[in-house]
Amino acid sequence: MSVKAVAKGVQMSPRKVAVVAALVRGRTVEDALTILEHTPRRSASPVIKVIASAKANADHNHGYKPNTLRIVEISVTHGPRLKRYRPAAHGRALPFMKRSSHIRVVVDGELRETKKPAAAAKPVVEKETK
Repeated sequence: MSVKAVAKGVQMSPRKVAVVAALVRGRTVEDALTILEHTPRRSASPVIKVIASAKANADHNHGYKPNTLRIVEISVTHGPRLKRYRPAAHGRALPFMKRSSHIRVVVDGELRETKKPAAAAKPVVEKETK
């Protein structure tokens, strides 16, 4: 079973975020975080956050071993666009769009062995004699 994390509405162009996501596709989570920490692009920081979130979800919610996690899928899709206008010469207004992205990360790895609860001994109840 795979574990996912999603960041929606990241205020960066999907084209720019996809370049950074392609650097870590198919790598282990530890390698991906190391690579992204040394990547000199602004879009590396939201990708780091989503991968760290997927790692935490896998560890705390689903019981995966954190050092065995691998990025199965990382995708960047278009989010909503804000249409704005920029002033231009001769009193004109030129349109432009503020683009946003949705980042989705899916990780998978080995499950941790669950500890079985020890069999609880029933307390001995002594009967009182009258």
